Amino acid sequence: MKLMLQELERDLLGDNDVDVGDMFGTGLNMEIDGEWSGPVRTEPIHEPPKESSSSESNLSSISSNKEASHFSSRTPKQMLIECAAVLAEGNIEGASAIINELRQLVSIHGDPPQRIAAYMVEGLAARVAASGKYLYKALRCKEPPSSDRLAAMQILFEVCPCFKFGFMAANGAIIEAFKDEKRVHIIDFDINQGSQYITLIQSIAKLPGKPPHLRLTGVDDPDSVQRLNGGLQIIGLRLEKLAEVLGVSFEFQAVASRTSLVTPSMLDCRPGEALVVNFAFQLHHMPDESVSTINQRDQLLRMVKSLNPKLVTVVEQDVNTNTSPFFPRFIEAYSYYSTVFESLDVTLPRESQDRMNVERQCLARDIVNIVACEGEERIERYEVAGKWRARMTMAGFTSCPMSPNVIAMIRKLIREYCDRYKLKEDLGALHFGWEGKSLIVASAWR
Repeated sequence: MKLMLQELERDLLGDNDVDVGDMFGTGLNMEIDGEWSGPVRTEPIHEPPKESSSSESNLSSISSNKEASHFSSRTPKQMLIECAAVLAEGNIEGASAIINELRQLVSIHGDPPQRIAAYMVEGLAARVAASGKYLYKALRCKEPPSSDRLAAMQILFEVCPCFKFGFMAANGAIIEAFKDEKRVHIIDFDINQGSQYITLIQSIAKLPGKPPHLRLTGVDDPDSVQRLNGGLQIIGLRLEKLAEVLGVSFEFQAVASRTSLVTPSMLDCRPGEALVVNFAFQLHHMPDESVSTINQRDQLLRMVKSLNPKLVTVVEQDVNTNTSPFFPRFIEAYSYYSTVFESLDVTLPRESQDRMNVERQCLARDIVNIVACEGEERIERYEVAGKWRARMTMAGFTSCPMSPNVIAMIRKLIREYCDRYKLKEDLGALHFGWEGKSLIVASAWR
């Protein structure tokens, strides 16, 4: 039954029909060429992590910049791909030998190819040890959000412009939907640190005339670091104080529930309010038909459609880590995250602690989960733009292209960063990328 469902999904959603490898017309393909070089380590090789309390030991141990006594004739990239291929064939012994060799050739302090290799080899090791879910949990941000400290995910959104541009595109579409409305209700199923709404409230305050009353509902997962540390209330207070200073009428409420269990009655939608639903880097966490016949991903979209929202915004990473088998998924993840690491080098110094926190707590977590986990344990299930378009259409939504004003604003900001960042419009969606690789896609629906 599972195989039949996966086959049906490929037929309906066109898994093999979407190519994001050359979204910006540069002739670059999914494979990244080039040799890897940089510092290596000589510390003793540890066993793959087994428990969350100690599973960061390997990531910490591959940070030395010492010279190794010998070098492999193969590059780390070649060894990674060989290891994944061997592992895909079920050769655990062969994969383990390559992993041990790789751990002596990579560094989380090196250049982008060195760093991506360091984290991907730990993903392979976790897959061999079947410890991916423990390492994924151990790498989560352990610091609760506070009024004076931004979490690693917030730093990522600030320093990697593609993520920031995705938020800005969503905010631009939301503000366009505000026109002529007196009361607006935004529902967000993963508010994170609230950074998107800091800029949204600031933008609302600058609108001509009296700004609309804004009510924000944040769905609060019981297991999230926000709820466990009271962080969602801190985020709400921060936004309320900002709105008060800027003269924006604002109220915030939290819904304490897993997203899959949310019902319309829990969201307190009121007559006379224009309803907007924001999915920013959240939908990919919902299991779909390839995981369970319940298909929480499409179920959530249909529930949101039943609310009759004026606008729904979707921001996601433009990569397929959902239905692909292990080996092609590994290759695609390598190509994608190599590009992300390369773009980070432009905005954060090599020795930056913020860069290390971002890569360890945000990107490394994703990589480990994508590479090491299967079934329900694989949480990071990204899809490409064409798949989201098909899902939204099947749920009854119609594409709402971004306005020329929003696009012009983002193009202007991109020019202030680096000419290697790119923006492309395609079928109503905005693709943000680094050189020839699409990284983030933002779209609006009604």
